[in-house]
Amino acid sequence: MTTSGEPFLNESRDFSLALGGPLYQLWRRVGLSGDTLTLLRRRVVVLTGITWVPLLLLTLAEGLCWGGRVKVPFLQDVELHVRLLLALPLMVVAELVVNQRLAPTVREFVERGLIPDAARARFYAVVASAMRLRNSIAAEILLIALVYVGGVGVIWRTQVALDVASWYGVPTGGTWRPTLAGWWMACVSLPVFQFLLLRWYFRIFVWARLLWQVSRIELTLVPTHPDRSGGLGFLALVSHAFSPLLVALGALVAGTIADRIFFAGATLPQFKLELVGVVAVLLFVLLGPMLVFSPQLAAAKRKGLREYGTLAQRYVREFDQKWLRGGAPEGEPLVGSGDIQSLADLGNSFQVVQDMRLVPFTWQTVLQLAVAILLPVAPLLLTMFSLDQLLGAAVKMMF
Repeated sequence: MTTSGEPFLNESRDFSLALGGPLYQLWRRVGLSGDTLTLLRRRVVVLTGITWVPLLLLTLAEGLCWGGRVKVPFLQDVELHVRLLLALPLMVVAELVVNQRLAPTVREFVERGLIPDAARARFYAVVASAMRLRNSIAAEILLIALVYVGGVGVIWRTQVALDVASWYGVPTGGTWRPTLAGWWMACVSLPVFQFLLLRWYFRIFVWARLLWQVSRIELTLVPTHPDRSGGLGFLALVSHAFSPLLVALGALVAGTIADRIFFAGATLPQFKLELVGVVAVLLFVLLGPMLVFSPQLAAAKRKGLREYGTLAQRYVREFDQKWLRGGAPEGEPLVGSGDIQSLADLGNSFQVVQDMRLVPFTWQTVLQLAVAILLPVAPLLLTMFSLDQLLGAAVKMMF
């Protein structure tokens, strides 16, 4: 049957957070990306060449690459190298991973029959709207403005930059005087990194908006679905596609903490509240959009308990009447009867409904994503304990 949503069918099948937008089109025009975000290594090399290599050359020319002229020479700035050599490539890798896993996820809504036939056109319109927002030129121009006005001019200078003599600048008489490398970092390296980071936040917003709009459609949820999420359990799988991005963000936090430890005399325990806050915020940003389905899941669970409870009541009455009250036909054997297996199957189905979750993800998903965020912070434990101590503690815990 043809519906008014049919023109959007191909778009919904090809939905991606990454394949679109002015930057993606630029990558394609200059030969840094194929139609499906191929040429990954080429993009990483070019971005590193733009953001990190000039800093190395400029600090070499100014004599700030290593040595004792400043407290923080270039090669000892852990936060910078983590940001540009680890977090930046991981953000590029995340585009490819999310692109490969997200398109099948959107198709699942239709292929699993979650979208009623009468709502197909509305669903395709929601997908098309998300793609238009993803491709917005105005949105990426706004991100660039935010980077230069707020990201570099305010946040980095007041919250991230160390207030000590470093390769990128020297505080003099209450003012901060940047070096040549500092100018390049402020005008090129940091804006490139922050733009890609904000672009990811914008992409997550597009995904959250799509999920919210889909949640306004009355979905055909099945309370006895074995995923314990009414058939929406596949949404938890897409969250793992963002793992490279979460590791990148965790590395960014770890690099900032490392600079405070090595050059400002801080200790890792001082940042425990910040780490807890970062993990909580990032988990909410990634998993929070899925909570929009909770009202429908709760309604499906209540309906399932009511309907399966009624069905179970009828069945157990008939079972009791037949096998315990003498209602069984003369000569029908109890052993081998399908009635007992059917009773067990009905009990299992009712248990599945009882165990149905009100969110389309598990605690295991939350834990795995939290580990991805904190993984880059783990090496900083060596600032508190020696490697021998850590290995010894690990062995004791295992045995």
